[in-house]
Amino acid sequence: MTTTALFRDDFYLSTTEAIVTGIREDGGIELDQTCFYATSGGQPGDNGFFERADGGRIEIATTRNGDTKDIIIHVPAAGQPVPLVGEKLVLHIDWPRRYRLMRMHTACHLLSVVCPFPITGAAVGEEESRVDFDMSETIDKDEVTSALMKLVDENHPVYLQWITDADLAANPDIVKSKNVRPPMGLGRVSLVCIGENSAVDSQPCGGTHVSETQEVGSVFIAKIEKKGKENRRFRIRFGTPETAPIP
Repeated sequence: MTTTALFRDDFYLSTTEAIVTGIREDGGIELDQTCFYATSGGQPGDNGFFERADGGRIEIATTRNGDTKDIIIHVPAAGQPVPLVGEKLVLHIDWPRRYRLMRMHTACHLLSVVCPFPITGAAVGEEESRVDFDMSETIDKDEVTSALMKLVDENHPVYLQWITDADLAANPDIVKSKNVRPPMGLGRVSLVCIGENSAVDSQPCGGTHVSETQEVGSVFIAKIEKKGKENRRFRIRFGTPETAPIP
């Protein structure tokens, strides 16, 4: 059964009520609606817990999609009680973790502005993220950090605009990624816009982001790795080189 993905319209929604619509053979829980983000586009799925009417908890280890993007499966941690179909639950995501992922995901978008090259891969993490670019140029990581923090400090607004699948198909050049296509098939695609009138950037993306660049906080490029003749991997970390040295 399809799930209404509340996170697509409100990145800051950390709790909501939902009704259990199904229990899968592997124990995955399906709901009528959810604020839990499902693993996609390099961003990990949310974890947290479901609160039952009697105060009991069902710990959720991760969230993923089913066969299609409109099917969202909440994966319980080992040994958790199984809710009943039709049961009403209160959902609570691990907000500190989600917020760090939102900040980091937004930082990855800003990096793609500073380094305007095709993206060949990306992974968003709580402490470190990576973005791979199709590029052969030599670039100084401190200069990239400086340009990145300039965009953060300018505190540009970050917001969504929606286009149709047909609009995206007619304008494929707006996609920066070479290997990962934006989530399509739901009839609409979200554009993550940065800056007034998208002056800084506009990119199709189904992930979660902060509402202004200043929320990203201090980030820096920890390392730039050569991954082939024309591929460079940029590693972004929170903090500064002095406060968050590389192990």
